[in-house]
Amino acid sequence: MTKDIALEAELLGKRYGGRGRGWALRECDLTLPAGRICALVGPNGAGKSTLLALAAGLLRPTEGTIKAPAREHVAYVAQDKPLHPRLTVADTLRMGRELNPGRWDEAAAGRVIAGALDPHALVRDLSGGQRTRVALALALGKRAELLLLDEPMADLDPLARHQLMGLLMADAAEHGTTVVMSSHILTELEGACDHLLLLHDGRIRLEGPVDDLLAAHTLLRGPVADLAPHTVVESRTTGRQLTALVRRQGPVEGPWETSQPSLEDLLLAHLRTPEGAPA
Repeated sequence: MTKDIALEAELLGKRYGGRGRGWALRECDLTLPAGRICALVGPNGAGKSTLLALAAGLLRPTEGTIKAPAREHVAYVAQDKPLHPRLTVADTLRMGRELNPGRWDEAAAGRVIAGALDPHALVRDLSGGQRTRVALALALGKRAELLLLDEPMADLDPLARHQLMGLLMADAAEHGTTVVMSSHILTELEGACDHLLLLHDGRIRLEGPVDDLLAAHTLLRGPVADLAPHTVVESRTTGRQLTALVRRQGPVEGPWETSQPSLEDLLLAHLRTPEGAPA
């Protein structure tokens, strides 16, 4: 893996337990360029948390390989935000500083909690949203090359989510940090992420730069007609009116009203297609 690549997987698979258990991930290939902000999307059970834990080095693959920076250059925020309950906020950040000598960014960590948390409060007395702030402060303070975030904003109210998302994006842009962030809030990702990884049933459904993926798809509206030679991702018919999302195979010709889909249009259409559109 070169310096231009932040995360790379080849035929990656992870199965839990014995033969009676299913695969959480199977035959996953991906290449994430350094400096990208990657949206990791998929329904519950798609394998998002497993992929992030593999990238963080907390799990070993059952098959295939995954390559990421050395662990000291990776920061990982899990869904449950595991923090020591008997430490104060200040003690938790001091622990982060002592565990990351020479790399700790006190200012970055401080911006996450400034005006929102009492440094002397015990972690066990914090709300879910407040614990999220402490976990994000630790992650940004580590000044990692690769930042892995598993549903980081789920516990936050809309105002705090907007504030912290802005802070996170500004910090990543300033330092060239690669971010992989899973989320169910699709509107939160649009405009913030420039790379997409869509998982479904443990397999990668879509992967690549957001602009390229959107440009390769077209929304069609018009009378019911043959959509060949285009690859149909999803189509719906209401009376004599057809609405379809297609992956173009050449120019779009016919009696169609065309438009470029939003990121939400693209994701929902692929997720509503049980077997996925043919590659």
